[in-house]
Amino acid sequence: MGTRPDRRQAGFSLMEVMISVVVLSIGLLGLAAMQEIATARNVGANDLTVATNLATEMIERVQYSKKQVSFYNGIDVSSSTTNCPAGGSVPLMVTGDCTQWRTRLLASKLPNIRGTVTVSNVGPTAMMQRQVMVQLTWKGHLTPMTFSTIITLG
Repeated sequence: MGTRPDRRQAGFSLMEVMISVVVLSIGLLGLAAMQEIATARNVGANDLTVATNLATEMIERVQYSKKQVSFYNGIDVSSSTTNCPAGGSVPLMVTGDCTQWRTRLLASKLPNIRGTVTVSNVGPTAMMQRQVMVQLTWKGHLTPMTFSTIITLG
């Protein structure tokens, strides 16, 4: 008395296996694309952290030298140009701060990094309030990036 196998329980067909492989492949390709985007965003976040630290460093240097804040105006440093205040009336500390900041900018390895400091008068002249803006620009991983920070001293 032989029993015949039930044809409904014969296993997977070739078509079912191929569809499963296609669905799995699409999922893996999507996962790989997300990994690349996550890595690019991580690099961008790291660059922004470095730029924030560099800008904060210059702001702290300016705050330490509140009486000479106007001498920091016009600082413009990059790998190709250096515009540091110099001359007889410029305090040595301001020139040193600019030179050290340029060295730190270049050591940061941010591509095409450029740092500027702008000092402007704010409010009544008698109050001697100054607004200091430190701006960093570099070529980001995806697009050019700019970071600015502003403080008011007085």
